[in-house]
Amino acid sequence: MTTPDYITLALYIAGIFVISTLSARRTKSQKEMFSAGRSSPWWASGLSGFMTMFSAGTFVVWGGIAYELGFVAVAINTCYGIAALLAGYFVAGKWNQLGVDTPAEFVQLRFGKTGLHFFTWTMLIKRILGVSVSLYALAVLLVALIPMNLTWAIILFGTIVVIYTMQGGLWAVLMTDVLQFIVLTVVVLMVAILMISGMDMNTYKEAVPEHFFNPVAGKYGWFFLFGWVTIHFFMIGAEWAFVQRFLAVRNPREARKSSYLFGIMYLVTPLFWLLPPLLYRGQVEGVDKEQAYILAAKSVLPSGVLGLMFAAMFSATASMVSSQLNVFAGVLTNDFYKAFFNPAASEKTLVRTGRFFTLLLGGLLVFAAIMVPRMGGAEKLIISINSLLVVPLFAPTLWGLFSRKIGIRDMITVALTSFTIGLALRFGLSANPMIIEGSSLWETKTYLAENSKNVEVLVGVILPILLLIFFEKKRSGFDPGAERVQRRSDQAATEQTDSDAAIPFDPFPARMVLYSLVVIGAWMIILGARELEARSILISFGIGLAILAGGIQLIIRKHQR
Repeated sequence: MTTPDYITLALYIAGIFVISTLSARRTKSQKEMFSAGRSSPWWASGLSGFMTMFSAGTFVVWGGIAYELGFVAVAINTCYGIAALLAGYFVAGKWNQLGVDTPAEFVQLRFGKTGLHFFTWTMLIKRILGVSVSLYALAVLLVALIPMNLTWAIILFGTIVVIYTMQGGLWAVLMTDVLQFIVLTVVVLMVAILMISGMDMNTYKEAVPEHFFNPVAGKYGWFFLFGWVTIHFFMIGAEWAFVQRFLAVRNPREARKSSYLFGIMYLVTPLFWLLPPLLYRGQVEGVDKEQAYILAAKSVLPSGVLGLMFAAMFSATASMVSSQLNVFAGVLTNDFYKAFFNPAASEKTLVRTGRFFTLLLGGLLVFAAIMVPRMGGAEKLIISINSLLVVPLFAPTLWGLFSRKIGIRDMITVALTSFTIGLALRFGLSANPMIIEGSSLWETKTYLAENSKNVEVLVGVILPILLLIFFEKKRSGFDPGAERVQRRSDQAATEQTDSDAAIPFDPFPARMVLYSLVVIGAWMIILGARELEARSILISFGIGLAILAGGIQLIIRKHQR
């Protein structure tokens, strides 16, 4: 990277801390720290949920699939949009009207202390392992661009995310997610325009494989896509980082709108996000598919904007990491520290405790990321375990949101049964090196290996749902937890109003977007004045962002009258 690239990256990181500092001024209570005081605008929560799906793995994994298989990657990412729309219609409003401050509070009401402990510690381990791989992938990308030790790269970026999350709470997470969305959109749009402008489409079609424009290929068939939608319906509908967004808005209607925005974005934008590696395949063949995205960006981006590209990749991972840190710090503060150790804790004490837990969890996350390369290929092990846990853990929680019959025994039975069977098939048979050719289990091992995605859908998606249907039919009485949830929901209904007129307009989120647009636009114009070859496109982007900022300023003035 060049000097302007380093300056761009430094300015971006400084911007994150400015937003975090401004957000910290609003964080006076644990409700502000972990649910934004239920005053987040629906568009901020929707964009934040959208960005939470991103990470460095988005560019490495899906960019690699796009480069290798083409539009299969687009089809897979579109599944997120379908899942988010379904979650918005069936689930988002239901979460908001419960009257709970954290999703863990619902789990405790519905499944008791045993359910809270089981779900919290299982999910905490799962998310730390999963997110640590994303942080490691980000550090690998950084080391490829900057001569830097991998361990120090992990510590550097892990520390940045921990500090701004610890300081500003959920407001910092929401506002930096919006900043990250702006940066990511600007950079990817610029890469796509620059690549398309110098490309002959007829030559491109001849250069890519015949299957390149098919939505399914190989192990990524229609059954896999069905399973992928189902998995992410339960993830978006029940994973705490997404539920937190439904709880952060004012009322159930805005919770649904936030999820609809998330879903519509993922229906219409996957092709846009994946254009760089898709187009790069028509230009260069035979590169490492995991590096296709960054190589495509490097091939066209002018000096100074490559730093913004890395900032975008950092943004994607930071969004995921900060979301998980905030939600689990909230659980440990509100549902463990306050509930079990200090029920009379003041708001100041709870905020301070929340920041301590954010720091503690951040340290564990950085340590896990450092250990990833020392595990010798453990990334695949971690990712496999994560995929086997999603529906078995989330489905009972989401089921309990609507059903009054299932209880803690059913929740644990579904999770452990599905996970154990999946673990046995994945590592006891299909990946067992002791099963050699010619043995009685060889054909079974081969079949499982060749149909791994379909098997994961059957065991990780279909089986837990069938088990829940079985328990639903078998149980005759109502679980006590359902009664506790109903009482809390009834209490919240008497206190809550859906009247938007009674809620004063909060200009803070819109102003954060306005300032971000102005700064990024100004920097684009400065880079354009320096770069002769890319001057027109850089200045055009800068002017476009300035015009957009002016439109937001008019909206703010209109609402303040």
